[in-house]
Amino acid sequence: MKKIVIVGYGRFGKTLSRLFGNDFEIGVFHHDSLPAKIFSFAKTVFYCVPIDSFEKIIKRHTKYVDGHLLIDVLSVKEHPKKIFAHYLKGTNGRSLLTHPMFGPDSSKSGFAGLPIVLDQNTALDEEYVFWKIYFEKKNLQIVEISAHEHDRLAAYSQGLTHFVGRLLQNMKMVKSPIDTVGTKKLFEVVDQTCHDSEQLFENLQTYNSYTKKMRIQLGAAYDKLYEKLLPKRVNKKKIIFGIQGGKGSFNEEALHAYVKKHNIQKYHVKYLYTTEKVLKNLHEGTIDFGLFAIENAVGGVVQESTYAMAKYRFAIHEEFSIVISHHLMKRKDVSFSRVKTIMAHDQVFRQCKATLQKKYPSYIQKVGTGDYLDTAKAAYGLATGKLPKNIAILGPRILADIYGFDVVDENLQDNQQRNLTTFFMVKRS
Repeated sequence: MKKIVIVGYGRFGKTLSRLFGNDFEIGVFHHDSLPAKIFSFAKTVFYCVPIDSFEKIIKRHTKYVDGHLLIDVLSVKEHPKKIFAHYLKGTNGRSLLTHPMFGPDSSKSGFAGLPIVLDQNTALDEEYVFWKIYFEKKNLQIVEISAHEHDRLAAYSQGLTHFVGRLLQNMKMVKSPIDTVGTKKLFEVVDQTCHDSEQLFENLQTYNSYTKKMRIQLGAAYDKLYEKLLPKRVNKKKIIFGIQGGKGSFNEEALHAYVKKHNIQKYHVKYLYTTEKVLKNLHEGTIDFGLFAIENAVGGVVQESTYAMAKYRFAIHEEFSIVISHHLMKRKDVSFSRVKTIMAHDQVFRQCKATLQKKYPSYIQKVGTGDYLDTAKAAYGLATGKLPKNIAILGPRILADIYGFDVVDENLQDNQQRNLTTFFMVKRS
């Protein structure tokens, strides 16, 4: 074994060449090189190729492997073991599984003491002994474990380290003059892991069957620790509710029904206008409970709530429904003949679709954006001149009392008997 081949000459291919030094005559080939040329150079072939390209390359090499020893250096081991078993079946090719637990950055000052994993797999005894002794002479620390055990351990060492390194990089950590030794170590993790390609990072996470479990456990540990630091109550003297609507909204009406049912005397309301803001505030610990609508008997699911719920973790504290009705109102100083637009939440338009088509077919139906998605907030905007005067509001009658509007029409909901809307009262999980 005086000659060897290295297939792939990226960052690690060059590192491996540096490890071998002048001990072998080395043939370096691109993974797209002609297989016949590769296998005619030497009987031992090292694969320093991307994990997600490995199968395709071995498949191309299958007809040339007789009498050769194929050695991979991938960061996962069950995957190459499976690929070798499939493509070397029926041939006289053998395979040795290795994982040098170092890279271009960690081996800059030398290889002594660095670990390398070995799994004999189908290599001949003499082949395995040769390479084991060789790596020992290079002062590498030999770790003999199975491919299965390697991947289980690597998910919680290399996989976790690379994940944390990318996480810190995405946070855009900035060095400061008051960095502690621990902080500097975190920057070292970023430097050590993020010089590698995004492809390697993704392959480490997706080709090791144990990394998914690691990420789930990491996420659960983060959530538990994060929520532990939030206050059990924002204010010890009163409960802080955050609601989807503004003052005079159906959400506020639902909250009044809830606190009356539970005989809650001391509480404060934060008008947050959208479900997204309710769940964000709950997650950040600025409210104790959140309230938002999820469904109406006629209008169906509340889409803004559905999309917001997909982004946050929470627990459903209680589900309840109230009957609601919709009224058309305008500013007193504007003649209804000048009104061309009706503004409301998209759910309101769904609940009043047939009635509006019959009674007000020519009017523009407008759904607000941002906080104005909430009908009560739109009513505030109309009353304070932040929205055009020639808009009519379709929503709770109480808005006319709060802002001094004229009620133009009443009970415009299609279901005149029992227009039920269901709400979630939620808390941190």
